[in-house]
Order: sequence, then C-alpha cells, then structure tokens
Amino acid sequence: MVKITYIENNGTAHMIDARPGLSLMENAVKNCVPGIVGECGGSAACGTCRIYVDAEWLAKMNEPGTKELPVIEFVGDRNPGVRLSCQIEVTETLDGLRVRMPKEQYS
Repeated sequence: MVKITYIENNGTAHMIDARPGLSLMENAVKNCVPGIVGECGGSAACGTCRIYVDAEWLAKMNEPGTKELPVIEFVGDRNPGVRLSCQIEVTETLDGLRVRMPKEQYS
C-alpha cells in the first residue's frame, strides 16, 4: 500500500493506505476522508475533489489532462498546485504524498 495524507483546510490530517491503480479521489472516498466529495464519480466534470499539491510532488505525477484543466478554470481556483484528485492515479512513486484540501469544494 501507498501512504497518502490528506490535510483538511483546518489542519486535520488523514493518513490512509491507498491502493495503487485507483485515483486519489477513489482512495479518499473509500477511506471516508472528509472534504473530498467527488460528485461526478471521477469523470472530471464537477471539481468537487480538488486538492493542492506541493511543487515537489507535481513533478512525480501525470500532467493535468484536457478534461481536467477546463474544470479547474471553471471553478476559478487560482492555487498554483490545484489538481483534481480523480485525475491522479496512485502509484508507488506517490508513497508519502501529502495533499491539502480547500476550505470547501463548492465555489
């Protein structure tokens, strides 16, 4: 398993054993991490699974795709590390990843 820590806006941390092959969103939902909604089920259509990734980790992930970028633009989140967690597949290289969540997923 891959250790991933999701940090709520208030600083509360939730470390989980994430299953490789699933997205960060799927792993968060399966582990009842509060703050990750994922209303669209992972189709990159709603923006309710936003996370903030530090620059050092962004280099270890796939680039945002053509489905992800318009959603991020639509929700208006200007954080430089914003990603949709449904579009990031958990791999062994992400072991130890810490991501932060916005105050709320609805704009």
